[in-house]
Amino acid sequence: MMTHSLVAMSYIVATILFILSLSGLSNQETARKGNYYGMLGMAIAIIATTLSASVTTYEILIIALLIGGAIGAAAALKVEMTQMPELVAIMHSLVGMAAVLVGYANFMDNTVVIEGVEKTIHVLEIYLGVLIGAVTFSGSVIAFCKLSEKISGKPLLLPGRHWFNLTLLIASIVLGWMFLQAIDTGDDPLIPLAMMTVIALIFGIHMVMAIGGADMPVVVSMLNSYSGWAAAATGFMLNNDLLIVTGALVGSSGAILSYIMCRAMNRHFLSVIAGGFGTASGGEAAAIEGEVQPIEAEETAQLLLAAKNIMIIPGYGMAVAQAQHTVYEITKLLRDKGKKVGFGIHPVAGRMPGHMNVLLAEAKVPYDIVFEMDEINEDWGKVDVSIVIGANDIVNPSAITDPNSPIAGMPVLECWKGETTIVLKRSMASGYAGVGNPLFVMDNTRMLFGDANTTKQAVLKALRG
Repeated sequence: MMTHSLVAMSYIVATILFILSLSGLSNQETARKGNYYGMLGMAIAIIATTLSASVTTYEILIIALLIGGAIGAAAALKVEMTQMPELVAIMHSLVGMAAVLVGYANFMDNTVVIEGVEKTIHVLEIYLGVLIGAVTFSGSVIAFCKLSEKISGKPLLLPGRHWFNLTLLIASIVLGWMFLQAIDTGDDPLIPLAMMTVIALIFGIHMVMAIGGADMPVVVSMLNSYSGWAAAATGFMLNNDLLIVTGALVGSSGAILSYIMCRAMNRHFLSVIAGGFGTASGGEAAAIEGEVQPIEAEETAQLLLAAKNIMIIPGYGMAVAQAQHTVYEITKLLRDKGKKVGFGIHPVAGRMPGHMNVLLAEAKVPYDIVFEMDEINEDWGKVDVSIVIGANDIVNPSAITDPNSPIAGMPVLECWKGETTIVLKRSMASGYAGVGNPLFVMDNTRMLFGDANTTKQAVLKALRG
């Protein structure tokens, strides 16, 4: 059994490790170390909480730890890198549900007797915790379904949806007042609390359903922020300083990441919440006209061998095909032949923040040849060959040239300004935003059709031959 002061000291150490973890995760070179800091901090937090004087029923706690540990281990072993976005989303939903359950448990706990202002603050913490948790839970479940393609990624835009959201918000505020009044007058406060929970669940569903596929990376980071604030609210309810601080760290970092990604997409955060790309377009987007020019693996290899400066743009298609390791082999071979090879990463490539960076790190691609969009977008004129692997919306010229395009105004990687662009795709289907791409029919674009990993292996074989 640990004393209160020893538990508090352990929480401080865990908090410092969590801060170091966030700091490490902000850079590719230190991300692995950041993960270790986070794992160590969480281990210290769990051990300190388990051995604290507030824990009396060890049997239930041990069973819960075993179940949670087994689920986590199974997910780590089974889930592919392509499934990481939906895994993150469903994990956020668990945090939200935990906040809801802890809120109701605190509300129904009659062992703690508090009065006056302290009681008002405590019940307000419960109400806000349940509200944030319910929105996080239902929103994260819908995000999981969209990312795993169990439901369509297109935005569901109901008539008068903004008034509907406003009505739900006002209803939540009124029910909060009724909840506090019921506690003071001795009436049953469970009814307004339960009604608010249902409203919050509906709000979370409607909010994420109205967000389009191209905005899903922002949604993931936004739900990450929500889960942090839900954890902080849980900390207030349980009077746990570590949960409060950790939740605030996650909530604030998620909010900052959402802002950064919105800025990279030339989008306002409120416009993302209000609906997906294209919901306020001034007219019809221009039709995509022209003939595609196919290319084979052998011709692709010849272009690469003749080029001096090569830029690779990975997208979600690379993740689906698990082609990152083959891409690394090609990169290594070309660099050994004296070619300059780099990777251009769009902030919203893939289905969650940093998705492509994680895949490239897994394949051991050197960090110093991986560039963000802002670092390379002025240098495309110097590129001999650009290889687009399963990306669509992030290399779409209509974002710049067509003011009526659903993705108009979104900064993109301007690879068409290079000498030759080779696009690897399974078919001519549009990307996650459902937008046609004129890049595919440009004179200096060649289309290499097929599974990205299979075609890249054919290119690797031709290069070696």
